[in-house]
Amino acid sequence: MNATIAQLKQRFEQALVAAFGRELAETDPILVPASNPKFGDYQSNVAMSLTKKLGKPPQGIAQAIVEQLDVTDLCEAPTIAGPGFINLRLKSSYLEQQLQQIQTDPRLGIAPTKQPQHTIVDFSSPNIAKEMHVGHLRSTIIGDCIARVLEFIGHDVLRINHLGDWGTQFGMLITHLKQAYPEALTTANALALGDLTSFYKQAKQRFDEDEEFRETSRLEVVALQAGNEETLRAWNLLCEQSFLAFREIYDLLDIQIANRGESFYNPLLAGVVSDLDKAGLLVEDQGAQCVFLEGFTNKEGNPLPLIIKKSDGGYNYATTDLAAVRYRIQQDHADRIIYVTDAGQANHFTQVWQVARKAGWIPDNVELVHVPFGLVQGEDGKKFKTRSGDTVRLRDLLDEAVARAKADLEARLQEEGRQESEDFIDHVAEVVGISSVKYADLSQNRTSNYIFSYDKMLSLQGNTAPYLLYAYVRVQGISRKGNIDFQQLGDHAIQLTEEAESTLAKHLLGFDEVLSALEMDLMPNRLCQYLFELSQKFNQFYDRCPILQADEPQRTSRLVLADLTARTLKLGLSLLGIQVLERM
Repeated sequence: MNATIAQLKQRFEQALVAAFGRELAETDPILVPASNPKFGDYQSNVAMSLTKKLGKPPQGIAQAIVEQLDVTDLCEAPTIAGPGFINLRLKSSYLEQQLQQIQTDPRLGIAPTKQPQHTIVDFSSPNIAKEMHVGHLRSTIIGDCIARVLEFIGHDVLRINHLGDWGTQFGMLITHLKQAYPEALTTANALALGDLTSFYKQAKQRFDEDEEFRETSRLEVVALQAGNEETLRAWNLLCEQSFLAFREIYDLLDIQIANRGESFYNPLLAGVVSDLDKAGLLVEDQGAQCVFLEGFTNKEGNPLPLIIKKSDGGYNYATTDLAAVRYRIQQDHADRIIYVTDAGQANHFTQVWQVARKAGWIPDNVELVHVPFGLVQGEDGKKFKTRSGDTVRLRDLLDEAVARAKADLEARLQEEGRQESEDFIDHVAEVVGISSVKYADLSQNRTSNYIFSYDKMLSLQGNTAPYLLYAYVRVQGISRKGNIDFQQLGDHAIQLTEEAESTLAKHLLGFDEVLSALEMDLMPNRLCQYLFELSQKFNQFYDRCPILQADEPQRTSRLVLADLTARTLKLGLSLLGIQVLERM
């Protein structure tokens, strides 16, 4: 209802000027949703805020505003409550007119932005030669949702997978594989990613304990950076093997993302160091090239350096991230760059961006945003791990969710005496299982830790994916039972005669507000809460207002309301990366 609020604010401004003069033009009417539906839909608190300025009691100010306030086409007659609250209730005729306008629009009345931005969303970012684990879950799901919403709003979005595909770990792994399993470095698909992960752990142990192995690994890194043909071929094979395994998970999660790892920026690192030096920012400290940061100190209280080039001539994450920022602004022409990583990375990005700003690489019109998130915890409140204490593989977590969804579905079908094909059961189980994992994550405030519980996320009750999917399925059930083709309803007139109808209508018209807020604050739980409340309000409407049994024109009006609900759910869920089901 962005348009409604904009109109109401304009009318308030006109009323304020008419009542008190031009100096009150552009005064914020402090218009908010009413705290209690019995008072109406919106409430203005402007009268209290003007008491001191006008030297009058707030009730008198409110009365003067209401006498000049012309909202007869939108609202019932305004009322004044308490010390001077101005309450507004939208007219049914206005709500009906608004619903009529979105009824035949595939975008449900949400116009694309008039100011599209080139936006980069940097998310997921697993490491090559390591399996994706539960720690990658939140970045992958939150990043995908943010990208989907911004794309729908009309922004040009580049989704980037900033893979850990360069550096010491490769020297270490290649050195170990040369001795333990040389075929992996010459033959495609010689090892599964799970085997590579095991070899990686072995290599890390040797690196930590064996000085000779450590030195050989470092030389292998030098060979890789120098473009040694044999080492590069081995590195490429390891990357390809990892890409295949990552792609399986991304396909299961329906994630589209472009791989652009740390190696992509490797040729640009020397230029980063050179340009920082030319800008007079580099300081040598214990043999390393650094930039000293403002607002950051070490344990001794001295200014903290950000190391740009190590004393051994190598580079680190900060150098790569500086190269990435500059490339994304100068080559990708990004207006907004969004980094979706755990909250522990906040200081790192603040430091890197401070250096980039000092170097003059970030124009004033480019926005850099860190989207932090908390940990996934087990039901004991500790970091989510397997019983043996290992980090949970992401594939195992998803497979378990699908298996549990299948078991729940089969038990329910048996209770109901329903016979369904194996294909139907497998499809529903996969959609419900994967959707439940996604929704359980996205429905939390992303800045908080959250407790991972299969039982809660798969429940048909409460704020869960199955509850929302079931609301959508309920509408399709109406279609099947009444032999209704919703697309043939056209722009039939909508009549709101019952409170449950009006409540549902108002909520349907609030979809654009939710997406506008999400576009700015990048909080997917806003959309989840909206869809959950939509499902609740639809279920109340369904229980209190007969649809197929109603007489015309009420019957078709209610069918249109049900269809608008289903279309809003389908669109909203798709922005969360969740597909709907026609039957469950």
